[in-house]
Amino acid sequence: MCGRYAASRGPEDLADIFEIEHWEPEEAYEPDHNVAPTKTVHVVLDRPLKDAADRRPVRQLRRLTWGLVPSWAKSPEGAARMINARAETVHEKPSYKRAFAARRCILPADGYYEWVTGAAERDLEVEGRTKRPRKQPYFVTPADGSVFAMAGLYEFWRDRTLPDEHPRAWWVTCSVITTEAETAPLGVAPAEGPGSLAEIHPRMPLMLTPDRWDAWLDPARTGVDELRGLLGAPPEGLMRAYPVSTAVSNVRNNGPELLKELDGPEVGTLF
Repeated sequence: MCGRYAASRGPEDLADIFEIEHWEPEEAYEPDHNVAPTKTVHVVLDRPLKDAADRRPVRQLRRLTWGLVPSWAKSPEGAARMINARAETVHEKPSYKRAFAARRCILPADGYYEWVTGAAERDLEVEGRTKRPRKQPYFVTPADGSVFAMAGLYEFWRDRTLPDEHPRAWWVTCSVITTEAETAPLGVAPAEGPGSLAEIHPRMPLMLTPDRWDAWLDPARTGVDELRGLLGAPPEGLMRAYPVSTAVSNVRNNGPELLKELDGPEVGTLF
């Protein structure tokens, strides 16, 4: 799954990486080292500019809310439960299939966080001596330091209780597509800890390699079979994972220190 990630690159860097043509300079694009569900996040998408005479798709950097609200929803309640869409079923689920066909995006990230329960904590849980075992967070990121381009969807929702001119009349929300985690060895594995992404968690955000970006973002591509073909796993061995401070578990903590690699897990022996 993807429940927390880090995104520190600014619009200028992202513009170079993704060939972005437009972003709103008055909007704040602050680094966020602890992105959590329902937060405002930055996404890359291809769409005509609002009110522009030229209706060609323009590659934009936009600020959306993480947690998708389907266009047909009666209210935005439940968005926090729709932060992830499964690659295996995204084309057929009512909440996602319309966006999958026409409104796809990329969520740029440094990497994502995932939590692993320590062996001793698992034993305590089995024995019934703890109901909330401590977990060790890991940060998963491209081994070469490149951007982690997470496949995503976005959707528009109209709040009919508000007038057209109200700033909250329209919601634009998004979801991260996830896939089965890699079982192959990590490109760079920690000295002590998981040897593959699947040992951390059975699912992971779907990372799009650069050769798929244009096709994924192209709104003219609507064929389900063609689009599903873009959801294949990236080549093996591109990722590394390392333990980070348990401070990241508190969403109020936010800063580059959360990405600092630890010499070893804080929460006992994990494997």
